[in-house]
Amino acid sequence: MNSKNRFAKGILFLGSILLIFNTGCVRKHRSFASDEINLLPQPNEVTISENSFALKDGMDIGFSDNATESMVSALSDQITQRTGLKLSVSNNGQGDIVLTNIPVLGEDAYQLDVNPEKINISASTSSGFFYGIETLKQLLTKDTEESVWLIPSITIKDAPRFGWRAYMLDESRYFHGADFVKQTLDQMASLKMNVFHWHLTDDAGWRIEIKKYPKLTKVGSFRTDSEIGTWKSGKLSGEPHGGFYSQEEIKELVAYAAERHITIVPEFEIPGHSSAAIAAYTWLGTAGKDIDVPVKFGRHYDNYDVTNPKVEQFVKDVLLELFELFPSEVVHIGGDEVGYEVWNESRHVQEYMKEHGIKTAADLQIQFTNKISKFIEQHGRRMMGWNEIMGKNIHGDFEEKKHDEEAETELAKNTVVHFWKGDLNLATEAAQKGYGIVNSLHSNTYLDYNYNSISLEKAYGFNPIPEGLEPQYHKNIYGLGCQMWSEWTPTNKDVEHQTFPRIAAYAEVGWTNPENKNFKSFKTALEIKQKEWDTLGINYAKVLEE
Repeated sequence: MNSKNRFAKGILFLGSILLIFNTGCVRKHRSFASDEINLLPQPNEVTISENSFALKDGMDIGFSDNATESMVSALSDQITQRTGLKLSVSNNGQGDIVLTNIPVLGEDAYQLDVNPEKINISASTSSGFFYGIETLKQLLTKDTEESVWLIPSITIKDAPRFGWRAYMLDESRYFHGADFVKQTLDQMASLKMNVFHWHLTDDAGWRIEIKKYPKLTKVGSFRTDSEIGTWKSGKLSGEPHGGFYSQEEIKELVAYAAERHITIVPEFEIPGHSSAAIAAYTWLGTAGKDIDVPVKFGRHYDNYDVTNPKVEQFVKDVLLELFELFPSEVVHIGGDEVGYEVWNESRHVQEYMKEHGIKTAADLQIQFTNKISKFIEQHGRRMMGWNEIMGKNIHGDFEEKKHDEEAETELAKNTVVHFWKGDLNLATEAAQKGYGIVNSLHSNTYLDYNYNSISLEKAYGFNPIPEGLEPQYHKNIYGLGCQMWSEWTPTNKDVEHQTFPRIAAYAEVGWTNPENKNFKSFKTALEIKQKEWDTLGINYAKVLEE
């Protein structure tokens, strides 16, 4: 071989070495121990490997599915905000961080693969990609010794235990405002909760603009005073209270939630808890008496007059406007705590019941509820209501109900039953009959209860599937909700104190399989989450310090 050929081969060999050095050799960074991986909610399958991925300026995030473009852009912005590093975004499916579509993965499922060279997030739906990104953000760690941002080498295969992971905010008692709702939605998204149940109408106030009935907000959204302290305290705040959401504000918040893969389910209470509406339009009530929006909380005497065709049309008109505002498949119609006294004392209601062969006021409620269910179904939606709509008397302490007054009429089968009170066997029986169930048993999920009644550990230990329910019916338990009733929490800070940190416990109940839950590990992850809440000024209860 002559000298020229030897020289050329040498240059070629050196070039190959340099190419390998520049593209194939990745600097090793430290490995992470299992106790350093603290995620909320806890994923369902985690495998930790050696080394980690180092985030650097100029790295690319690649995607090929246009449905993920806004998520990828948001991820890039959030990384820059947190680390100061700038990442580029490309739609060619190539990059240091890549989103890959794998059709076999189920709804909301994702797989996150991190090695020192690359990060891959796989999913088959936009919600799966969203949850994978939320997990990735939690894994981002600043290594102070090397002054570099690291993500542990890890494989996570994850999917939620339940499809319904809800937080309910009651805005009838107190109006909390759009900024507060957005903060709540942000925190729900970070915890992988996906249903914001919005309690917008009740006795204490009507909080949503309905264009066909303007007095609902002109009259029904304001009261002259508010009971304070506790039930029947006899004390008043001495201040008026009011507020409502315009339809434009509603649309903005629905879109804001959708970007975070949260469905807003509105609740429009019928036929009880209707005083604010009756104050606006007297003819809606059964008693035919003018009333003001009540200043005291609790149950009130009058109900919608469900025997009046004009009232039935009112309910349908309101629902039609709700359908336009909320794309949710499910619409909640309340149906709880209906006092039957006004119906039992009304001559025209009793005549109607006799004429139609309706034996009890409980049957009257279900008959009307089924009419509304059919109307909702005709518009491609599905009705949901608190479990009284099944016709069982779960209130032995109600003077307004006869103890033996239970319905023979069967509730429409397409209804989602929101279980909150009564013997758990009622939920079991409903699931066995094929009803969809969301379990929100008040003794375990009501956030207005103090921390002595529902501790963080008790919240964490809640199991939405009733004990003894046969496995073939588990699919009928859609999930859970945690409810923030706001009678005694007039300020946003009050609501925060009752909600946080228990909302994180319910998030893990909804997401993580029981065999992967660990309260001690949860508390460690919660400590990290609370630092974020500190930054945001969220007034969480300091239960971990007690």
